[in-house]
Amino acid sequence: MLSVNDLSIAYQANKVLNEFDLSLTTGDIFALTGDSGSGKSSALRFIAGLDEVQNGQVVLDGKQLSSNGVHNVAPELREIGMVFQDYALFPHMNVKKNIAFGIHHLSNSEQKVRVEELLLMIGLEGIEKKYPHQLSGGEQQRVALVRALAPSPKLLLLDEPFSSLDKNHQEQLVLQVRGILKKTNVTSILVTHDKHEATIFADKVGVIENKQLTIN
Repeated sequence: MLSVNDLSIAYQANKVLNEFDLSLTTGDIFALTGDSGSGKSSALRFIAGLDEVQNGQVVLDGKQLSSNGVHNVAPELREIGMVFQDYALFPHMNVKKNIAFGIHHLSNSEQKVRVEELLLMIGLEGIEKKYPHQLSGGEQQRVALVRALAPSPKLLLLDEPFSSLDKNHQEQLVLQVRGILKKTNVTSILVTHDKHEATIFADKVGVIENKQLTIN
């Protein structure tokens, strides 16, 4: 499903990653860990196409997305969903409009059915008209997750989405999100600095040390 080959990332003279290789099959849940500044989030940005690739190749479902400094496919056309650390929900939109943001190509009735289906999946049915500020941190996180899942992406990238949550509820939510991803069979990559979180969330765990990726 995803193949990243010989990916090297540098910002001016600062080399962040060297010869990063990763291969995932459909439904794999992978966690990427490492110290702060090790290049975890940079790897996600390059896979998503938000930054240009200096060296290496990114292939998703047989389609070459990027290769050696060239974006063959624009970020918005890559069929990749993203969930950020701050969730990035639109504060002026209610839950329904947030989730439906990436499925405007569907009819209004189809959007309504899809939103209701996703809210039922995460146990938050009936909150369509609420706004982000009216939700708890855990609820915002789950809404951000299903907003990313709404267009049925081939790959989901999660950048430290649990780090700001209450520790008492964090593990429960990590396991719940894992269950949702397994149910939907979406190939996923989680970036986290928390090794325990990585272990309970992912099928495979990779560690970046000294600009190199090692998969346990």
